Order: sequence, then structure tokens, then C-alpha cells
Amino acid sequence: MSEPVEVTTREEVMFFDTDCGQVVHNIAYLRMIETCRTRLAAKMGMDLVTMSKTQLFPVVTRTEIDYRRPAKLGDWLQIHGKLGQVQRARFWCEFELRRESGDDLLITCRQALALVQMPEGKPVRLPKEWLSLAGDAES
Repeated sequence: MSEPVEVTTREEVMFFDTDCGQVVHNIAYLRMIETCRTRLAAKMGMDLVTMSKTQLFPVVTRTEIDYRRPAKLGDWLQIHGKLGQVQRARFWCEFELRRESGDDLLITCRQALALVQMPEGKPVRLPKEWLSLAGDAES
């Protein structure tokens, strides 16, 4: 795989995503990002079944998020995720959440992750082939 790893998911804002003003809670955005990141991981060879068998899991170590505009009840959102920077023991995923009607940018987010071998909880080096998956790689 030498093409950039990207995925887009789609979510409808539900009642349980919102507060009494029908505006999306910040934690709901993270759930949507989690779904997109799970699909992104599958494209990188870490689907749920494989992770269960190997006990090797991507673990979020940092989240940076900028809230630009609110999503509201009934909005359809597109969550675009891609593999960003890849280092020896850490990689970054980047996300944009947009409202489908009008293509408004609502959220930008970056997450740093490490691969952790369970049950030991030991971080492991990233596969070397991942360096070719991201445009911003460190040796």
C-alpha cells in the first residue's frame, strides 16, 4: 500500500448526541471520530477481528480538537479521516467533520496513537511499511 490511507464515514445527529438546545455534545464528536478511526485502522490491516486475535491495539495518547461550528439535531455529517505523520512508535490520524448540507467545516481533530501489545500493555514499534502510507514520515 503506497497510496494515502483515508476513509469517510457518515453519521446522522441523533437525540442522544445533543443537549437540550439540540446542539451536539463534544463527547459525541469524539464517538463519531472513533468510528471513523476504527474504519481507518481496518484499512491499515487492524480490523476488529485481527486486533482481537493478535492482541495488538492502537491506543490514543493525545487528542487535539478545534470546534469551529456546531452540528445540530438531524444534521447529516461526513467524517473524513486519514493517516498523517508516522514515527517509530507513534502515528497521527487527522479528521474533519463537515455538515453535508452546505459542506460547512465543523470540527478538525488530530489524534496521536501508539500500538500496544496486550495483555502486557507494552508499546511496540510501528511496522516499517506504514512509513510509505503517510506523506509525513519520520525515520
